[in-house]
Amino acid sequence: MENKEKTTIVLFSGEMDKAIAAFIIANGAAAYDQEVTIFFTFWGLNALRKDEVVPTKKGFLERMFATMMPRGVNKLGLSKMNFGGIGPKMIKHVMKKHNVLTLPGLIELAQEQGVKLVACTMTMDLLGLQKEELLNGIEYAGVGAYLGDATDAKVNLFI
Repeated sequence: MENKEKTTIVLFSGEMDKAIAAFIIANGAAAYDQEVTIFFTFWGLNALRKDEVVPTKKGFLERMFATMMPRGVNKLGLSKMNFGGIGPKMIKHVMKKHNVLTLPGLIELAQEQGVKLVACTMTMDLLGLQKEELLNGIEYAGVGAYLGDATDAKVNLFI
């Protein structure tokens, strides 16, 4: 069995353009038959949140975080030129015009290509996120698991 080259990405940002970049790079690496891991931590976890409200039991602070954070990729803002929410609509329009996959489409493609999507369990605890609130088909692990993947990777990115 041949050893595949590996790429790891830490998605720390909860901004749409940075999440798009992370998934384009991940899908490109997977298309080149690389083993790819994206480790979602802090605000990057919002890219894994389901769009709909999922009933969960939470304490006051966890409910506050859940209310303040965007629910799903369609609610993420842009890092620059957000313009009160108009910027994301503009970028989505331009992406459609140029036949570029949407962020939900990029996530789906990544899952189809076997990209390992890993939610940071420590951050989930800190922000009060529960597994039921996140997308299906993802993994849950701590920083040790990410470091295990990153140790053998030729490419390690922090976005």
